Amino acid sequence: MAAARTIRSSSAPSTKKASPDIRPAARPELRVVQGGKSSEQGAGAKRRFDRIIAWVGSRRAPAMHVVVAVVFLAATLVVALLLRTQMVQNSFESSNLEVSISHLTQDVQDDQAKLNQLQASLPQKATDMGMVPQQGSVSIDLNGYKKGGQQ
Repeated sequence: MAAARTIRSSSAPSTKKASPDIRPAARPELRVVQGGKSSEQGAGAKRRFDRIIAWVGSRRAPAMHVVVAVVFLAATLVVALLLRTQMVQNSFESSNLEVSISHLTQDVQDDQAKLNQLQASLPQKATDMGMVPQQGSVSIDLNGYKKGGQQ
């Protein structure tokens, strides 16, 4: 059966003294534990989350440490995602610039080839127009030239 307990009060002195060997046992903390498996998938996850929350609340360490850790991890995840997004965007811009540079280089090469072709066909066109190649060199000395025909 149950052991007898004595109640002590400071208002009324007890005629009977309790023996110093007998001390009341510390009562364990009682809490409701939900058991059994449920057929619902979401109920299991919610139950695990509730158990984690209950565990955090029952600890002596402040829950603020847990909150700070979760916020830090979430911030780290967001920053990592932002950095990866920025890197991908820079990569796309770089590839677009490389494509643009290759198109411009191809255009310059095409124009240079066209210019070389025109320069090569220039003597033939001059001959077709009736021009003749120069036979000797001619030079004009303008050192003694004065304006207005004066000497």
